Amino acid sequence: VLHGLLRVRGFTQDDAHIFCTPEQIEGEILRVLDFSLSILADFGFTDNKIELSVRDPKNLTKYAGSEAMWQQAEASLVKALQARSLPYQRIEGEAVFYGPKIDIKIKDALGRFWQCTTIQFDFNMSERFEMTYIGEDGQAHRPYMVHRALLGSLERFFGILIEHYKASFPVWLAPVQVAILPIADRHEPYAQALGAKLAAEGVRSAVDATREKIGKKIREAEVQKVPLLLIVGDKEVERGTASLRVHGQGDKGEISFDAFLAKVKDFDKNKTLTVNF
Repeated sequence: VLHGLLRVRGFTQDDAHIFCTPEQIEGEILRVLDFSLSILADFGFTDNKIELSVRDPKNLTKYAGSEAMWQQAEASLVKALQARSLPYQRIEGEAVFYGPKIDIKIKDALGRFWQCTTIQFDFNMSERFEMTYIGEDGQAHRPYMVHRALLGSLERFFGILIEHYKASFPVWLAPVQVAILPIADRHEPYAQALGAKLAAEGVRSAVDATREKIGKKIREAEVQKVPLLLIVGDKEVERGTASLRVHGQGDKGEISFDAFLAKVKDFDKNKTLTVNF
């Protein structure tokens, strides 16, 4: 059943494969876990549910890999979760036939959980491709293979993200971060100059050069949910400033352009989720 961006006809997955020795797996799993949680937190997802999927103890014959590999792999996943004091649910029988895994599920705006991050051992592919590495003993050994998907399906993650913020994205994430609104035609060159300065600093901005009244320009930018609005008129052109309006917060008054630019760059650098001027 197709369901917007959440269940699509085809999807893109940010899957990657890590090949490592048995001695490296604990460190690798911990690094991937930290990386995944850090990325989710940047997007504002901290209310997550973690599941550890392991074998069905009643039907061990259907799984690839040796008993020792399964025990070591599961132990490395558990150690990583315990090292970060993360609560998790252990689910027997949910592991796929080729290895145990950690799933991180994020909660959407409606309270539903969606699987995004997966850290998955694969004992099958190393065997099928006859992969080997030469160990310190000079002998050939089979490496461990770990799938990792950070956001999972990118389309589904976008859908969750849009609902999470009701399309009112934080400054660092917004497609257009700053809308510059000249009050009259004579203020447009100054507005364009501010836009050029923002662009030179990597800030995504747009100048509303339409011939509409300023009230309509403000309304259009608010409907578009642009987080920051700079309104420029005679006073602002003369002083080299702008009047700031923040989406959802209203008018913030006149502000130095340099101070505004420094603040926006700080929002970007720190992945700030709330606007504070």
